[in-house]
Amino acid sequence: MIAFNIPPYVGKEQEYIKQAIETNKKLSGDGVFTKKCNAWFEERFNTPKALLTTSCTHALEMSAILAEINPGDEVITPSYSFVSTVNAFVLRGAKIVFVDIRPDTMNIDENLIEDAITEKTKAIVPVHYAGVACEMDKIMDIARRHNLYVIEDAAQGVMATYKGQALGTIGDIGCYSFHETKNYTMGEGGAILIQNKELVERAEIIREKGTDRSKFLRGQIDKYSWVDIGSSYLPSELNAAYLFAQLEEAETINNNRLKTWNTYYNELKGLEDEGLIELPYIPEHCTHNAHMFYIKCKDLQARTDLINYLKMNSISAVFHYVPLHSSVAGLQYARFHGADRFTTSESERLVRLPLYYGLEESNVRYILTTIKGFYE
Repeated sequence: MIAFNIPPYVGKEQEYIKQAIETNKKLSGDGVFTKKCNAWFEERFNTPKALLTTSCTHALEMSAILAEINPGDEVITPSYSFVSTVNAFVLRGAKIVFVDIRPDTMNIDENLIEDAITEKTKAIVPVHYAGVACEMDKIMDIARRHNLYVIEDAAQGVMATYKGQALGTIGDIGCYSFHETKNYTMGEGGAILIQNKELVERAEIIREKGTDRSKFLRGQIDKYSWVDIGSSYLPSELNAAYLFAQLEEAETINNNRLKTWNTYYNELKGLEDEGLIELPYIPEHCTHNAHMFYIKCKDLQARTDLINYLKMNSISAVFHYVPLHSSVAGLQYARFHGADRFTTSESERLVRLPLYYGLEESNVRYILTTIKGFYE
């Protein structure tokens, strides 16, 4: 069976983990490797502050606290996303307001956001699906005019850009994921990127269980204490060591994934031209990171048939999110503003193909031959 995903491994991960254990003798958070990762993001993506977290979920939870989301506030986001996007704000008592997606990029429809704003709206949370940017210029303009926070769910967006700017560095706050299904991994992990410099000090406090320990470690104060709400959002140094090995090879991993993505796209273009499938759309001003390759079938039945056919031929392909507004919790904690023209119908057509660092070209060719055989 050709796996849908295999976590990336570049070769130095074990060496760095051993170094953390034997040389640095530091296993808890904010050791040498955590700081190296933070610095890598800050320098590479030109962001004022980056902090590794235990997950993208926790980065989003930190964002909700930093944005001072309170009971009764509303947060606008797409329903086509992972549950962490909304859970972070529901935990703070917010009501989630879903708006429809664009059928071309599967991202939030920027033209529907403003109509969903009420006096209770506190934040907009765009999700950069498949590492393809939302239309951030318009989203930022809306947010500025209505005095709203913009929190980018860039879980899938590391190394992708919008008009030359790294995803996760455009809004007030950005959140990355380093889950084993992502382009770069630490098993479980994430990062929060702070663009609003006024939030940096509080972000450090929230991440350190509500204490000013970061100031203490820098020698700015002679003791630290509990000064705010917070939790333990620091990942282990072992996780950070694993991740840093991959960040050093970020371009190699990115180029390898892009090669597979481009092979899929070029070889399947004929099926799209025949009207049998649809391929991903990348706006000209966006640079994607080959986080995933998907095709859209004619309808739900066609997708089901294709997935089953691929499985029979030892290929693991999967569908993606079931829209959150149709879930039990979605009905309780959220509402859908306007019509669901595309969220459900487009999600039912989408199937994701195997794509990971090191996927052998022979396997890619076999997958393409099998897909073409299905449509023949």
